[in-house]
Amino acid sequence: MKAKQLFVIAPFLFLACGSPEPVIEVSPLDGEVCIGEAAEVLGGLAPVDDPALLQEALGKSGEGKLCFGRVYAATESVIVYRVWNAAKSYTEFGKWWSLTPPIGTVADYRRDNAICPEWSDLNQLTRCTIKKGSHVVIGTGQSATCMAMMYGKSPVHQVYMANDTRVNLLQVEGCKQLGAWPLM
Repeated sequence: MKAKQLFVIAPFLFLACGSPEPVIEVSPLDGEVCIGEAAEVLGGLAPVDDPALLQEALGKSGEGKLCFGRVYAATESVIVYRVWNAAKSYTEFGKWWSLTPPIGTVADYRRDNAICPEWSDLNQLTRCTIKKGSHVVIGTGQSATCMAMMYGKSPVHQVYMANDTRVNLLQVEGCKQLGAWPLM
């Protein structure tokens, strides 16, 4: 009887041992578990080592930014999207972007990307292409403590790039304003 039980259990043990372990990402800044998974290597982007840029993109719990991320270099055209504040035109080419067009409501977008209301009105949308050779960080969102609320960590992939129009540093090109957002 015992041999028969072992025979039935053995295949399940083999299957359990043969399946890959889930990857649990942890914030290197505060050791907290992040939500979501690392982005697979995307077409037009190749993994590179750029610890300084990665450090800029990461935030501790409550700070916003990324919980974890990986650095990539653009090897081909990669389209990115940015939702920004029309009352502050200088925010059109900020540091935080998305690989997919935003959908849903402003409240959904804030929650999914941990964007405090005091940071931006989020009422305009621009589409650009990452310049070939530019380095970007892609990762999941860190929690953000706002003046009147808190957003939790997010599994949504965000794109960070070191744009700074004050010093003429822009990692995107071929930009087009798509108008008021959310699109009606």
